[in-house]
Amino acid sequence: MYPLKRNRRLRVNKSIRNLVKENNITSNDFLVPLFVVEGKGIKDEIPSIPNYFRHSLDTLEKEVVSLWGLGIKAVLLFVKVEDTLKDNFGKEAINPNGLMQRAIKTIKNKCPEILVMTDVALDPYSIYGHDGVVEKGQIMNDQTIEILAKMSISHANAGANFLAPSDMMDGRIKTIRKALERENYKDVGLMSYSAKYASSFYGPFRAALDSAPVNKKNIPKDKKTYQMDYANRLEAVREVETDINEGADIIMIKPGMAYLDIIRDVRNKFDIPIAAYQVSGEYAMIKAASEKGWLDQDKVMLETTMAFKRAGADIIASYFAKDIIKLIS
Repeated sequence: MYPLKRNRRLRVNKSIRNLVKENNITSNDFLVPLFVVEGKGIKDEIPSIPNYFRHSLDTLEKEVVSLWGLGIKAVLLFVKVEDTLKDNFGKEAINPNGLMQRAIKTIKNKCPEILVMTDVALDPYSIYGHDGVVEKGQIMNDQTIEILAKMSISHANAGANFLAPSDMMDGRIKTIRKALERENYKDVGLMSYSAKYASSFYGPFRAALDSAPVNKKNIPKDKKTYQMDYANRLEAVREVETDINEGADIIMIKPGMAYLDIIRDVRNKFDIPIAAYQVSGEYAMIKAASEKGWLDQDKVMLETTMAFKRAGADIIASYFAKDIIKLIS
């Protein structure tokens, strides 16, 4: 007896498959990470993140114009800080003429409509490569969040639209939100890295910014006392709920592919925009396998991006964004 219901009828050709497709990818889905360095005329490929570049401010202008032309609506800024400017307290992070602050102004002057989101954390500015102040082998939570609040105001003064605290200190969203309100930055948003795991997938990124924890006596060798244990799932929901209650507008889950269950858990429980970050290690693995001929890069980058959408992410931070948009166009 033949079945009356044949599910394959909805797969018989491309037209019907597209008609019933549950998720689609557009340029509106992407947040593009950008790496900024001092200098002029610099567009240096990052060895650990192939076909991705560090930009000086003049080439950053050109890159942003290109992104806007592709339909990209938002960028996420990271800066590579010179070693001579690093200390234990992130003094350079609140310099009104610092690299981050100048990068924000450069982008807003060149492309006013694009959303500028900024990384808020001390690790690029730290002599120890940690996201917080280090004292006696400990990462100091409360001392750090006061600095992060000042850093956030500095970014807002420069014209940032959204601040993205990636440090995982307790209470920093509430502290930053209060500081923004006091300074009348009511429309500046917060995209909180609410569930950021202590992952091994960050290696290429840390190499790009020289922001890995240093190997010194009495300095924590990793970030496990503040980033989440990758064995934990329910904890992520608690972290997200806390940040929402403290004033987060968007929440970020990081890394991406190994944490699709976390994205889905959060989507099922909360009605808030969710961002997911396909991090440098994920990108580098796909790149390496495609260079070996073991994977088809175009097909894999599309499939993995769709996985984020299917899991429930609204925004995808991806080093593949430009390639994907060109491909789907």
